Amino acid sequence: MMRKLLIGAFSLALAGLAAGSAGAADKKVTIAVSIPAADHGWTGGVVFHAERAAKLLEANHPGLKIIVKTSPDGASQANALEDLSTQGIDALVTLPHNSDELTDPIRQVKAKGTFITVVDRALSDNTVADLYVAGNNPELGRVAGDYMKEKLAGGGDIVVIRGLPIVIDEERQKGFDDAIAGSKIKVLDKQFGNWSRDDAFKVMQDYLSKYQKIDAVWCQDDDMAVGVLEAIKQAGRKDIKFVVGGAGMKEMIKRVADGDAMIPVDVLYPPAMVATALELTVANFYDQVPVRGSYILNATLVTKDNAMEYYFPDSPF
Repeated sequence: MMRKLLIGAFSLALAGLAAGSAGAADKKVTIAVSIPAADHGWTGGVVFHAERAAKLLEANHPGLKIIVKTSPDGASQANALEDLSTQGIDALVTLPHNSDELTDPIRQVKAKGTFITVVDRALSDNTVADLYVAGNNPELGRVAGDYMKEKLAGGGDIVVIRGLPIVIDEERQKGFDDAIAGSKIKVLDKQFGNWSRDDAFKVMQDYLSKYQKIDAVWCQDDDMAVGVLEAIKQAGRKDIKFVVGGAGMKEMIKRVADGDAMIPVDVLYPPAMVATALELTVANFYDQVPVRGSYILNATLVTKDNAMEYYFPDSPF
């Protein structure tokens, strides 16, 4: 879906050029992209895809300027937004560090007539954003749960490693719990791994010492899956049939494509959603298509058959 959207947007732009809309192509538009710095794998992917999309879009629109700014924390991002708003930007595409802290700074940018696109983390005031682009957190949990239910139809003991105690985690966990409700799957334990491979490694070590038989593991994030797999490897455990993660880390996508029995599938929550947001924002100015509203990406189940559609070898994630 992600690549089809990109191709479709580029096709629209090229069609406009072919029809003689050179004036529209040269239209001067400045878009700022404010995102977290690459402090872990997923945000590293966000930075990669933002910069990649910016280059492609600028190449297709001579009058377009895209400024990509990364910030290490919420306070720095608020300062960056204030600085960007003084540069006469037409639009802002932003993935906030956190909703509460960044809502007012983004509202101030909007007050200057700027088109606002929010990615992933919704603001505390939904009226601020003209466009909202995000993954589907409840569906991420549901898709993982449906797969578990299918593969462990005869029953099985599983352990769960959650993310952080925030709304995103709760949505994913509820989707998963609802999906396996009524099945023969028994959840032995749930603990937070903080979306960190090191923390997930420690949690999995604890699980392995507490439970002599574990059939499968669900963890909400591919970074955590790396830690889980390492813990299993070090313990030499052979009872665990598979691990299901999520997000679309390139190493995990490659393992799925290669038919790795321990990573048979992955569930998308792609960092490339920032590119989708940037594409749609550009379309608002150059293609004159309606983009205001919410665009929620599917939590696609990545299998051996479709894995290469979602494999970006040059991405850090």
